[in-house]
Amino acid sequence: MKTSFKLIAVAAVMALSFISCNDKTTAKDIATAAVVVSDKISEAKPINTKGYGIGDAATDFKLKDVDGSMVSMTDYKDAKGFIVIFTCNTCPFAVASEERIVALDAKYKDLGYPVIAVNPNDPNVQPDDTYELMQAKAESAGFTFPYLYDADDKVYATYGATKTPHVYLLKNEKGKHIVKYIGAIDDNVRKANAVKDTFLANAIDELLAGKVVSLKETKAIGCSIKV
Repeated sequence: MKTSFKLIAVAAVMALSFISCNDKTTAKDIATAAVVVSDKISEAKPINTKGYGIGDAATDFKLKDVDGSMVSMTDYKDAKGFIVIFTCNTCPFAVASEERIVALDAKYKDLGYPVIAVNPNDPNVQPDDTYELMQAKAESAGFTFPYLYDADDKVYATYGATKTPHVYLLKNEKGKHIVKYIGAIDDNVRKANAVKDTFLANAIDELLAGKVVSLKETKAIGCSIKV
């Protein structure tokens, strides 16, 4: 906890130094700069450096959905693969990605690649990520896909996810779920209207066309997973 306070203090000082040369600095500028700096600090210390790599076979999981049912990959008999996205209720990066995730599910579910979203955050650490608030989020955001509760913090660690959002694209091959892409949804997590390169969609389109994924990994940008 003391380390966290030190990091926050350093972030604040760095943010103020970064913008001190601008006489027209506003409170919004300070907050924005602090977020950028704190992001860099969190990115320098990922929660978990282990997990799946490209070509690894991902194990199935069975987690509780917001509708009370238990969901696993085996429930999808006709799936060609899965878009597994670790996300949460309130991280600004996750919130900014919600409409994009819904759109991905709408486009690719019927083509064999449904979205499965998993919330890895511990509500004891992040109170806004309780199961009940997940239910409210799924309804308000119009989620058309399972939004699963990783209550024991095992699935995110097995995958090696460190951010929300963090994407793992899997393809079913001979009964195994092979990892084909890991990273970000696209090249601008903050602003959907500024996206120039749709990393995840490109990878899925290549798989559907029978091609090898050309860009296999990108850096996931988001909030650190809270556990």
